[in-house]
Amino acid sequence: MKAVRIVAVGRPLADSQIPVPEPGPDDVLVRVRAAGICHSDVHYRNGVSSTGPLPITPGHEVAGTIEKAGDRVAGFGPGDRVALHYMVTCGLCEFCARGTEQFCVSGRMIGKHVDGGYAEYIRIPARSVVRLPDAVPFEHGAVMMCSTATSFHALRKARLAAGERVAVIGAGGLGLSAVQLARASGASTVIAVDVNPDRLAQAQRLGALAVDARQVDPVGGVRDLTGGAGVDVALELIGNPATMQQAVRMLAVFGRAVLVGITQESFAVDSYREVIGREAEIIGGSDHLRSELPLLLDMAARGALDMASVVTRRVSLEAGAINEIMQELEQHRAPSRTVIVP
Repeated sequence: MKAVRIVAVGRPLADSQIPVPEPGPDDVLVRVRAAGICHSDVHYRNGVSSTGPLPITPGHEVAGTIEKAGDRVAGFGPGDRVALHYMVTCGLCEFCARGTEQFCVSGRMIGKHVDGGYAEYIRIPARSVVRLPDAVPFEHGAVMMCSTATSFHALRKARLAAGERVAVIGAGGLGLSAVQLARASGASTVIAVDVNPDRLAQAQRLGALAVDARQVDPVGGVRDLTGGAGVDVALELIGNPATMQQAVRMLAVFGRAVLVGITQESFAVDSYREVIGREAEIIGGSDHLRSELPLLLDMAARGALDMASVVTRRVSLEAGAINEIMQELEQHRAPSRTVIVP
């Protein structure tokens, strides 16, 4: 089968031909109908976040149809429309038993530790499969497996309550999903912060106020829009020390900053004035839970989420086209989300 793979750290992805994987008794073989291109994939290619042994097929936002099911698989069969929870887990350890499988002691991520969805087919344990409603296109279901689900989990970690004010730092795929989810959760004010005017315009169409970080200090801009008070929840979706610092500084009393963006760099915090003196919280938001995925897919099926505003471009399963998108992502000038359609 055709696959586009990471062959060396810091090098462009390459077109490859590899065998179609054979599912084990507890696995399903999924024909990939859509695979999202995530900024994390750029990190894996560049070595910012380590992967399994190379070469490896990236792609952790995947939706498709079941081609074949293992002998012990129940509840799913050939032809079923599915989306994939990107964690391959044991299902037995204490974290899996608590439903916090992103910390599974033997957990592996598709597209990072094992082959992912930049291919015609993917093998995955059936416990990582969720049913994709007929009303949700494959492209939308794929992207929801990472960007939307990660934003949803971050808002849950933030304990967002109706009537609270939210700032979303980074109005890409995660950010546009976060804007919609915050509004659907009853936030009184949602503010999008970005440097890209097109992304900010999209966020405004979805009901957010906009702060253009090229024109104003983001912290001051957010405080101006909240009467000086700041926000109750700030989601940092970029992975930059400066924007992480801004997320903390724009918090109101009892505010919560959830850090989602990936970086290897640290940032400074004024422990008294910015955290202790406000009883503020800095929270890590890691991945999402399988149990959250059906809730999100149901929201999309009911029309509560406008995923068409998030998925803005489609490309073929070709290394050249995918590398171009990754270059745009690396330079923070890509449209909100691009999906590979094999």
